[in-house]
Amino acid sequence: MDKPRYPISEREVEFSAMRAQGAGGQNVNKVSSAVHLRFDVRASSLPEWLRERLLAQPDQRLNKDGVLVIKAQQHRTQELNRADALQRLQAWVDAASHIPKARRATKPTYGSKQRRLAGKTRRGEVKSLRGKVDL
Repeated sequence: MDKPRYPISEREVEFSAMRAQGAGGQNVNKVSSAVHLRFDVRASSLPEWLRERLLAQPDQRLNKDGVLVIKAQQHRTQELNRADALQRLQAWVDAASHIPKARRATKPTYGSKQRRLAGKTRRGEVKSLRGKVDL
């Protein structure tokens, strides 16, 4: 994976551990392996334009105070769940930092117009041959 342009420091993130949901046998009710990651977008060290883009996203994990909450409970250990939550946060920031290149409208070339019209003519001929046959 590429190096992130705007890396998130672990100091800007708050973790809290809890018990994971769902099936898991004897281990699931004893070990606090799930992790809640809280990231305050407004208080982060990200550039202003990126913070605006992150806050404008329609993400249900983002609350009205500008805090993103990610729950990670995929793995058995708390360390792996912490790493997974951080990776998902970084992917969210990286996706918002990507600005798509503006599309410039271009005119089709003369040759491409001719090829398109020739194809339409050919197709029309094929369809015209599907009519009733007169004997």
